[in-house]
Amino acid sequence: MQQISLSELGVIGLGVMGKSLAMNFAAQSISISIFNRHLAGKEENIALDLIKDNPILKDAKPFDQLAAFVQSLALPRKIILMVNAGKPVDELIDALKPLLSKGDIIIDCGNSHYLDTSRRMNALAEYGLHLIGAGVSGGEEGALKGPSIMPGGKKEIYLQVEHLLTAIAAKSADGNACCNYIGEGGAGHFVKMVHNGIEYAEMQLLAELYFMLRNGLGNQPDEIAGIFSQWNTGFLRSYLLEITIQILQKKEGQHWVIDDILNVAISKGTGSWATQTAALLGTPADMLTAALFARYQSAEEKNTELQNSTDHSFSKKQLDALLVSEFKDESLQQIANAYQLARIVNHHQGFAMIKEACKTYHWKIDLQKLAAIWTNGCIIRSDFMEQLALMPLNEFALLNLPALQNTIKEHKLALANLTSASMINGLSIPVFATALNYLNAYSSKDAPMNLIQAQRDYFGAHGVILKSDPDQKQIHINWK
Repeated sequence: MQQISLSELGVIGLGVMGKSLAMNFAAQSISISIFNRHLAGKEENIALDLIKDNPILKDAKPFDQLAAFVQSLALPRKIILMVNAGKPVDELIDALKPLLSKGDIIIDCGNSHYLDTSRRMNALAEYGLHLIGAGVSGGEEGALKGPSIMPGGKKEIYLQVEHLLTAIAAKSADGNACCNYIGEGGAGHFVKMVHNGIEYAEMQLLAELYFMLRNGLGNQPDEIAGIFSQWNTGFLRSYLLEITIQILQKKEGQHWVIDDILNVAISKGTGSWATQTAALLGTPADMLTAALFARYQSAEEKNTELQNSTDHSFSKKQLDALLVSEFKDESLQQIANAYQLARIVNHHQGFAMIKEACKTYHWKIDLQKLAAIWTNGCIIRSDFMEQLALMPLNEFALLNLPALQNTIKEHKLALANLTSASMINGLSIPVFATALNYLNAYSSKDAPMNLIQAQRDYFGAHGVILKSDPDQKQIHINWK
């Protein structure tokens, strides 16, 4: 009697990301079973058809019955989940629990909330089952060719699946896998959430640059693509800048495709989670928040009367401030400098949020290794991230890094000039403005927060701390 071989890994959920991950595992000669639910008239024979359509999966085993899928896996079972976050994950885990054996490992590669991941880990531990919460970035192409992977959970459990995850991960410039253990509990999904927050602000910065160059300076999409192409080297080179160039070059006939796209941007959830978490941790992540709210506002009803009366063109005085009127190449360098500094502030806020989470949740996340994971495969990969991976991120806040001090000082005026010219002319640039405001506050010796605390003490007796008090004790002042 011929013995049926068992698969080393199972993949559940064959949407865009799930099927790409499955093909990536198969390309690495990892034996897999693949499962997709059966919904009559909607989702039928998904796993079987995927194998028929993709020769790389010829040795994979297809299933639409969960029990048979589980039985096809070698012990201890290792199962990738790639389904929508929230209730679908809970329902799937509940369906799997009675079918699994002690020691089996579930790897949630979806965009689950980090607190949900921690809760599920604790619940599964009662059954002797294990969960790894692995953030995955790279989109469809990254999942297929090599994503950035951020696994969290118990380290000894991660080590059992490390060879599987590193096999499919992207490779950094030094040849290491863009996959490394992040930390306990939901740490992996937490840093993926922050990754997405950084991504929101990076995308919005590019949108605002496009808006300024087109409406403030009168450039056409192909001209802006040309400018961005000049910038897409060295410090400013990034995946997001690269795809933006391609988007702006796209034409259908004589018309720019960008001009035919409805001016509304959608948010799927991780941006709002990041904003809520920043507030929960008490850390200022206002650039990602401004980027998220810009998407919300894009769907808001507009005042057409105000729209018709607004001229966005920069004045000669503002152009001179940016050196645009006489020295175009130099003016574009000033705009590039403003963009560079805004990106530095954005990354600072993201890494600062992770540092604060480490204090709150007692994680020991190595920020330098995390930056290395983000150098390839993920949406926020860039030359700047490659530089950060070589800097002492665990010892310094990003804005305090010695290697960045000259850049910060030299580019601040460019950021101020660009922000001022844009806002005076009615161009909405919330993330550039937020970067400047944050930097002003971060580098200021003083702030008006003492007045706010005095107001709180006046109406609510919340107390103040006096600079002159060596013990720094909180006292209430009789203001009347």
